[in-house]
Parts: sequence; C-alpha cells; structure tokens
Amino acid sequence: MNALCRLSVLHLLILLPAGAPRAQSARLVPRDTFDLWFREVSNAGRWGSADELGTLNLISPAKRRAAARTVRAGISVSLSRQVTAGPDINALWPVEVQFRIVPDGDVTWFLDVATVPYHGFSLSHVDALSHTAFRGRRYNNYADSTVSATAGARRLGVEAMQAGVVSRGVLVDVPWLRGVPYLELGTAITTADLAQWEQRTGVRIEQGDVVLIRTGRWAREAALGPWRTSDSAAGPHPELANWLRSRHVAALGADVANERNPSLVTGVSSPLHQLALAAMGMPLFDNLDLEAVSREAAARRQWTFLFVAAPLPVRGGSGSLVNALAVF
Repeated sequence: MNALCRLSVLHLLILLPAGAPRAQSARLVPRDTFDLWFREVSNAGRWGSADELGTLNLISPAKRRAAARTVRAGISVSLSRQVTAGPDINALWPVEVQFRIVPDGDVTWFLDVATVPYHGFSLSHVDALSHTAFRGRRYNNYADSTVSATAGARRLGVEAMQAGVVSRGVLVDVPWLRGVPYLELGTAITTADLAQWEQRTGVRIEQGDVVLIRTGRWAREAALGPWRTSDSAAGPHPELANWLRSRHVAALGADVANERNPSLVTGVSSPLHQLALAAMGMPLFDNLDLEAVSREAAARRQWTFLFVAAPLPVRGGSGSLVNALAVF
C-alpha cells in the first residue's frame, strides 16, 4: 500500500467512528481528503492522451466471452424503469410525449414524439464522461471548453460508447446482505459493505466487471411513497472510488443516482460522480430498477450475470436513456 492509500485509510478511520449506527455513520469528508482521493483515482493518460473510453477499456474481448459463458437459463431481466410522461418529484423536468395517429389510405400509422430529460434522479440512464467537469477539467484532462451549450461535447460524448457495454454484471444487494427490505435514508454504503458482501456470497469483483449496488430505493417507494431523493437517499460513499479503481471495475450502477444524499463533501455536489466521471473516466448507470434482478439473483443464489447496455449514440451527448439487461 502506497503512502497516499495509507493516508486515505487513516482519514476513513477518523471519519467513521466504531460502533456508530449504519444509517448515521457517514461523516463529512474534508476537502483535502477529497482532493487526495481525486488524485489517487485519476486515470488521466492511462490509455493515452486521446482516450475517450475511460474504464470501458478494461472490458476486453476475453472478458465479454467469459461473461457470455455465465448465461445458463437464458432468462433476461430488465434493469430499467419505464418512461412515463407527467409530473415526477425526482425528475429535473417532466417527460412530455405527444401521440399522433396518421392515416395513410388503408394504412394507419401510430407515432409519438417524446421530450425526455433523462438526467436527474428518476429515469434510468447512463452518464457519459462529458457529463461533468471538476475545477475546469473533464476526464483525461480535457478542458471544460470542449463542451458547449450549442455544439454539445466535442470530446467524451456518449457516442464514444456506441459499441455498448457488455461484460459481467455483479449485483451487490446491500438490503439482502443486512436482512432488510431497503436501506434507511442517509445510509452510506462503504468498502466494508463490499468486503462483507464478497465474503457472504463468495464472489470476488474483478477487472472489467459492471458493479450494480442495490439500496432498495424502489421497494421503499412502493412501501412509503415517493420522496425527493436529491434531499436524502441511501447510496455509495465517495470512498468507494479508490476501491473501484483498485479492482479495475469498468462501470458502476445503482438504483439511486450513485450518491449518498446529501453530499458528504462540503461544496462538491455529487462527489462520487466527480471521482468516477471526471477522475477515473468511469461511466455511471443511474436510477436503475434492481428489484426484479434482486429477486432473480436471490432465488438462484447467483449474483453474476451477463450485463448488456446500448446507449443511444447521440453525437455530443452527455448520456442516454438506457434499458440495461441482466441475462442469467
């Protein structure tokens, strides 16, 4: 372990006192600690100065072949929410859909035009590496000026992911691990949770994996009703970035927006997004629906599967709606 990693561990030991309740154990991360983590996990230059794929470089053809061999039953499970028009407490703006019926002689066409603001805290989507900049730089040290409101992203747009994300998916079901239907608001999922999950399941997270973390968000909403997750939500602690990099994980997904809310880093919104997207170059799958795959995985005692996601290659786009699949 190098000196920087030892310092990070020391900070964590200070931040997380022994015996604190899980839902209340998260403490604010000092800015100097966050800045240290950002430098530690940075992949700038790792795959060359022109790289736009980031950690997707870790998914090799051999990894895809091995992932395909995990399919035994041929059962496909969607990991995404349905897109529904109308008000949504967690949407940045409401989804709008116009339906049109067009007569054409003996033929009648049914058409629709949708306006879908997929970023935010509601719809299942993938964040491209252009989605965020930290202190004026995007992944691989691309300047913030490579993105404009008129032309979109000249570098790191979602079209770089046109070949899709096909690899081994790994479900880390934290409520299942703790024997509860869902996590309490404000719970921070830490590296200790991942270690416990690996020990319990016997599955080791490896290079090129797509890690999916379930908090039970949608089970909680079904039981108690919707709430504004940007104000309060269980989710991964930003400390996970170092662990994800050390395991050479290719992508991260969750049933929340891949953050414990509110932010644990003063003055930094969505700190794990900054560490993943801007530093590591790791795509994030936000707001997935992991309820069906949780049931399937628990019934089979199988926590790995073939993960498939194909973002729309919108030139210059910051992400895409996605219907990700788990195939057992």
